[in-house]
Amino acid sequence: MIVTIITFIIVFGILVIVHEFGHFYFAKRSGILVREFSVGMGPKAVAFRRHATTYTLRFLPIGGYVRMAGVADDEDEELKPGTPVSLQIGDDGLVQSINASKKTTLFNGIPLSVTATDLEKDLWIEGYENGDETELKHYQVQHDATIIENDGTEVQIAPVDVQFQSAKLWQRMLTNFAGPMNNFILAIITFAILAFMQGGVTSVTTKVQSTTANSVARQAGIKAGDEIIAVNGKKNTSAQSISLLIQDSPNKRVNLTVKQNGQTRKIAVKPAAKTVSGNKVGQIGVRWATSTDTSLGAKLAYGFTGSWNITKQIFQVLGRMVTHGFSLNDLGGPVAIFATTSQAAKSGLRQVIYLLAVLSINLGIVNLLPIPALDGGKLLLNIVEGIRGKPLRVETESVITLIGFGLLMLLMVLVTWNDIQRYFF
Repeated sequence: MIVTIITFIIVFGILVIVHEFGHFYFAKRSGILVREFSVGMGPKAVAFRRHATTYTLRFLPIGGYVRMAGVADDEDEELKPGTPVSLQIGDDGLVQSINASKKTTLFNGIPLSVTATDLEKDLWIEGYENGDETELKHYQVQHDATIIENDGTEVQIAPVDVQFQSAKLWQRMLTNFAGPMNNFILAIITFAILAFMQGGVTSVTTKVQSTTANSVARQAGIKAGDEIIAVNGKKNTSAQSISLLIQDSPNKRVNLTVKQNGQTRKIAVKPAAKTVSGNKVGQIGVRWATSTDTSLGAKLAYGFTGSWNITKQIFQVLGRMVTHGFSLNDLGGPVAIFATTSQAAKSGLRQVIYLLAVLSINLGIVNLLPIPALDGGKLLLNIVEGIRGKPLRVETESVITLIGFGLLMLLMVLVTWNDIQRYFF
């Protein structure tokens, strides 16, 4: 169990860091202020600032985020009238830090009861100093001043010129796309590493290696050495696509085109219905033959071919969800990932690396779906802006993002509960 937990944290951590670093890197290159780069969620464990960004490690080792200035989910804790803060003044007479936290103190900080602020455009703060309400004090704030938030995290303020919307449209689109892009790059590198670890590339062919005892395939006369080249008249070049078509037809007649002893014949079978992870799928009981290529070119190319094969399988599953109906059993959340990680950890390092590559592609594709709060939803808003010639109002975008986030959280709860029932009950 301990090995599984450590493996899960490492795999999930790599996925999150790589994904978020994509957003981070291109935001920085576009002049967008990245206020915080967080690994993990929940309460802060440690934090440090470097080059205007606060890097935090949080206690819950699931997820992470990049907090960019001016985006819908970058919300400062509002300094409402009456909020007690302390100000640190620089040598130039400008405020260089605002402390709104009770967990820390500023050296030589000036106590101030806030009456009004503008930390985006004109950069000022005013209020009553030391409780003296007879004189209203007005302070100008440095462009790169920091604010210490309620939990003690110090981040830079977000003037308009470094906010997300101030970057060019193509820069914002690239920043939104960079997270999934990094996941695809990670998968390509990981599959290539896996090929070198295995000493070559093993691919599954459409030839039958063997059939299981009393299986549908054996009863239909299919034997080792036969090659299945089509299902219901549809030519297939991969064992994965053949298997998916068979899985979609439990207890239904399927016509297979089989190359047998140099001749082509049609064989009708009725796949047996089996329950796998809560879904009823069709099986005919064949094991596919494999071939191995040990050349350097094949190992390097496997980064791309392995990623492409997994991508095709994911889109085939998404297509089946559209054509055959949506089921929670088609989805998996943290519980399913943990269960799969447990199996991979027992099988060894190569299986863990393979899982990392598959999850990375999954994360990249899911994030590109046009759902509000995901990167794909943000890209869709960018496209709408390009068509309209102007961005949506920040308030409108915030509402859209909030609704999307709420629906995602509801779906996550349902998927997690379904996973618990599947894997533990």
